[in-house]
Amino acid sequence: MYAVARRLLSVPALLLRRSVSKEAELLVLRHQNTVLRRQVPRVRYEPADRLWLAALLSAGGDSSY
Repeated sequence: MYAVARRLLSVPALLLRRSVSKEAELLVLRHQNTVLRRQVPRVRYEPADRLWLAALLSAGGDSSY
């Protein structure tokens, strides 16, 4: 009887722990993303690059962008 009661009471605690663990993991991943964004400089496109990208987008055929 004790084992059954213990298992029934441990289920909500396990679900709560999973939720807290998931929140902590998300915070760590957001922090890592912020640090990586600081380390990589922003891409600067040259006019030729913009022309090439525009040509690729127009040749795609799907105007859902």
